[in-house]
Amino acid sequence: MEKVFFQSPEGGEGIEFFVLEQTRINGADYLLVAEEEEGDCEALILKDVSQAKGEEAMYEMVESEEELEYLSRIFGEILDDVDFAM
Repeated sequence: MEKVFFQSPEGGEGIEFFVLEQTRINGADYLLVAEEEEGDCEALILKDVSQAKGEEAMYEMVESEEELEYLSRIFGEILDDVDFAM
């Protein structure tokens, strides 16, 4: 399973996530990531907010309740063995 490393723009400590799935909706790229590769754990949905196609992508957490619910349904359909609880 692919891993990605994220570091805050302020240069603080970084964190590594497992990429569970990715999708593109309405021209935007989204990642479903988790700190654990398997089992019950907290997952995050990240949106690519990069301005230009450079070497490093910039992602931010999706925080809008509407957008989270919609994307959770989409990722739930893609990964039929995953249940989301909000």
